[in-house]
Amino acid sequence: MDELQKQMLAERALAAAGRSFASRYAGAAFAYVSGSIIRGEGTAFSDIDLVVVFPSLERAWRESFTEDRFPVEAFVHDPQTLAHYLHADAESGYPIMVNMVATGSIVGPNIEHARAIQAKAAKVLAAGPKPLDGPSYDMLRYQVTDLADDLRGARRPEEIGAISALLYQKLADLILLGRGAWTGRGKWAPRLITKLDAQLAAEFDAAFRLAVQGNCARFLALADRELDLHGGRCFDGFRQEAPVAARRSE
Repeated sequence: MDELQKQMLAERALAAAGRSFASRYAGAAFAYVSGSIIRGEGTAFSDIDLVVVFPSLERAWRESFTEDRFPVEAFVHDPQTLAHYLHADAESGYPIMVNMVATGSIVGPNIEHARAIQAKAAKVLAAGPKPLDGPSYDMLRYQVTDLADDLRGARRPEEIGAISALLYQKLADLILLGRGAWTGRGKWAPRLITKLDAQLAAEFDAAFRLAVQGNCARFLALADRELDLHGGRCFDGFRQEAPVAARRSE
């Protein structure tokens, strides 16, 4: 698909999102239309992300549907529920909703309010995640340590592939968050590492490909190197307490 075709597809997707907003969400103040297809980077199989904002709702929800053959994932909020999820994103290090709002195209009648929220989301996105510290930092280091150790022994090929896939995400989180960059799940992890450091991303990808084929040495070396940047392995002395309320009578 060439650039002109991608642009035409983006225009069709934006029009489809506008129709969805008008027909399905009567009374909504505005919506953000986002996703790779809107940015002109998508394919015929890409979906549309639609963040719909009403003046007031009893509760937020999400739903999926098809509009003009485009799959649409809609996230329906009012300003308060949207603020909750934007804050939760910033705390988690995965700016999923923040990114949709900050980069989305705006449709709907209340453009000024939409722009004000979008400006706040863009500011959060530009500031980056909070520094890694405390229990969440220890847990991430522990998870990388534990999964790497699982790969060190002799295992069946299917087990190696499964463990490598789990380690991929946790190691990506440590690489990105540990360098003050937002992290992401699935396809976003390699994209964000490439944006951060193309050479490191290539090394990460090559090591992971070898690992799922059964040769784990380079992937383990990369994990150990990243752990060394963050105080080394985290196992001996690790402790995580359960919530006080985590009990029930039989």
